[in-house]
Amino acid sequence: MQQSLEAEFNAFVAERGQVLLRIAHALTGDGRAAEDLVQGALAKAYARWPRIHGDAEAYVRRIIYNDRVSGWRRAGHGREVPMAEVPDRPGAEHDVAERVALREALMSLPARQRAVLVLRYLEDRTVDETAEVLGCRPGTVASQASRALAKLRDKIGNGTWRMEASR
Repeated sequence: MQQSLEAEFNAFVAERGQVLLRIAHALTGDGRAAEDLVQGALAKAYARWPRIHGDAEAYVRRIIYNDRVSGWRRAGHGREVPMAEVPDRPGAEHDVAERVALREALMSLPARQRAVLVLRYLEDRTVDETAEVLGCRPGTVASQASRALAKLRDKIGNGTWRMEASR
């Protein structure tokens, strides 16, 4: 890779790496798995860097989402085991319990539904943008979001968390 392209790639990683890691962590629920997912996506992007035109971050994010969903399919299961340890975060005791309940509910969702929720609500993307990133139809995004939110409501059930499905 040319010196300037390598410098451009390094600058991209330095500038956007933490954002990509945060997205991957939301998808996996595990810091090490998130790091592996981002590292793999960046390795793929590095190999194609001279041909990536336009929004490099969108390209890498798509790799992250596709690799996560593909890895889930290869594993042959629809559920993951929630994290054994909850990261320390400041806040009231009831906030921690609510976060733990939400994390467990999120981690119980299939990878595709979790990816839809991360794109729609964490990244604040539209249905069409989410469909484009995941390579599916907007109707699939809407139905996956609806199902995922219904599952979250059922699992949390106490009415504390109110997520709006219509954006």
